[in-house]
Amino acid sequence: MMASSRPHIPTRADAPAGADPLRVWFRFIRLHRRVSAAVAAELKALGLSIPQFDVLSTLSEREGLTQQDLAERLYVTKGNVSGLIDRLVEAGLVERRPIPGDRRSHALHLTEAGLALARAGIAAQTAYVARTLGRLAPGDVAELERVVLAWRDAARADRG
Repeated sequence: MMASSRPHIPTRADAPAGADPLRVWFRFIRLHRRVSAAVAAELKALGLSIPQFDVLSTLSEREGLTQQDLAERLYVTKGNVSGLIDRLVEAGLVERRPIPGDRRSHALHLTEAGLALARAGIAAQTAYVARTLGRLAPGDVAELERVVLAWRDAARADRG
């Protein structure tokens, strides 16, 4: 009998005994897709895309960012943010304000309508999290946070 060159992927039955990092990775990716799609649907009902919500929610936490600052916070290019900001300005949700002494950059601020929509999006996201992750035992949530932070630190340290 010929040995398979494919790695063994554990079934649900053998995952608790010794979780395989590759299987956990696949589950994590599928979970990410599922929750992203669910949140996207909730935001769409408000008239927002996920990138639009990312901008509005970020500005609701810290107004006055430049497009460059915003791009860095969202892990995207300044070019990606530029078109998005243009559309949000046209929609009356964001405004660009001059920065004294800097003729090249503008500070980004939410309008009243932008702040209201950001708050509605945050409320929708909060409700989804409460209905899903919030149903887990508090100890499980704490353990998940510990593991996610450890994974994040390992990913940050990876130079491979």
